[in-house]
Amino acid sequence: MRRISNPPNPFESRHRDLLEPASVAKLMLYTDDSREILSRNDSPDLPFRWSVNPYRGCFHACAYCYARPTHEYWGFGAGTDFESKLVVKQDAPRLLRQAFEKPSWKGELIVFSGNTDCYQPLEASHGLTRACLEVCAEYRNPVAIITKGALVLRDLDVLRRLQREAWVLVYFSIPFSSDEVARKLEPQAPSITKRFAAMSLLAAAGIPTGLSIAPIIPAVNEEDIPDLLERSVHAGACTATYSLLRLSGSVESVFVDRLAEAFPERVAKITNRLREVRGGTLTDGRFFKRQDGQGPYWDLITQLFELAKRKTGFPADGMSPISETFCRPGQRQLSLF
Repeated sequence: MRRISNPPNPFESRHRDLLEPASVAKLMLYTDDSREILSRNDSPDLPFRWSVNPYRGCFHACAYCYARPTHEYWGFGAGTDFESKLVVKQDAPRLLRQAFEKPSWKGELIVFSGNTDCYQPLEASHGLTRACLEVCAEYRNPVAIITKGALVLRDLDVLRRLQREAWVLVYFSIPFSSDEVARKLEPQAPSITKRFAAMSLLAAAGIPTGLSIAPIIPAVNEEDIPDLLERSVHAGACTATYSLLRLSGSVESVFVDRLAEAFPERVAKITNRLREVRGGTLTDGRFFKRQDGQGPYWDLITQLFELAKRKTGFPADGMSPISETFCRPGQRQLSLF
């Protein structure tokens, strides 16, 4: 773990300066007493409305994670606090079942890890993601998962049931082709090699999988795009997507600091390239702009992705349509009579 380092919290009225070197960040767990587990997304540029996040904060410690500022809402920092002060939503499965029993719920797609990774190491002992997936399978509710975690293989039995009786898709977030580079910016996430191995095993078991090259960091990983697409096709992926780096709020200072630590000789080139595709700034928070770039260099990246996707032979149809399969268990029993 790193030494404690957090940018100033915009929600805190006081700022503290250390009089001595910071201590090493220690893993601390907190419980969450949320009364609801379904998070509603009203962003018009995202393709889903509902997500489930059994945990707050993420041990993977990705330098670029757009979810870091959400930790500040709870009085924590967006730096080392985000990856060491983790919140566990112990009632997540019960709350999800409660939401499914409401007459207003008709059975829409639910995305796991819309915020932080549902298969981070905590899941190995707490099992909240698996328990929530079991609820989705019981109610035949369609599910999409976005993860860096190879632990998803543990739940192959539940995923098979979802595939058979509802709808499921597992996206693997793999933005780098090199384990060495990934370790610098995703220090506590599973290796790239393990992620592709997990993708291959899921696909071989009949679970639809996809590749998410997110984020694209100009001058760092755009040249990885063809290799990532080729490896994902060989691993059985049926679809692929990408998005540009977002540095909203405190993410900018965390990312730039860790970028300078990881690539001291290239940090100026990387930030200059990012400004080039962002119209002179490091980020753009506007809807339909925040995940996309502009200018000739971004056009080249876009063309590279599309050309490589065609050359590697991604299936033309990609994902199957999301099935309308939701049904409460009690209703199924009544239908038998």
